[in-house]
Amino acid sequence: MRDMADRMRHALSFELIGFLIVITAGMVLFDMQAQDIGVIALVGSIIAMIWVYVYNYLFDLVLMRLQGHAGKSIAQRLLNSLLFEIGLLLVLLPFIAWYLQVSLLEAFMLDAALAMFYLVYSFCFNWVYDRLFPIETRLVPERTIRRW
Repeated sequence: MRDMADRMRHALSFELIGFLIVITAGMVLFDMQAQDIGVIALVGSIIAMIWVYVYNYLFDLVLMRLQGHAGKSIAQRLLNSLLFEIGLLLVLLPFIAWYLQVSLLEAFMLDAALAMFYLVYSFCFNWVYDRLFPIETRLVPERTIRRW
């Protein structure tokens, strides 16, 4: 499993790169003011940064329990990204509607576009990150695995 410093590097680099892409895309593709997309991206990044740390830690714990290591297959990466984005979408929807003073449907459309971007971005970023900073995938001896 990754240590705390590695998880922090992961979360910060993920959010910073994503933040820059979202602001640029929001201005160009959605004709939004930099301030509006910036606030949404910043609040979303803060919430997502906390969520990505907690969520990935829990996801890795489940993998350790099920397979004895935290290495992820392509299918596990897809599941990880999908579940993460669904949870984040549900949390951000009321904030976006409130901040932009739009209906929940309009907020959902923007939130869904952000979620689709982050679904692809998350998969690609994590794949590259794991290549740059690989995790050890040796099996944990049976006696050290906690039973839940």
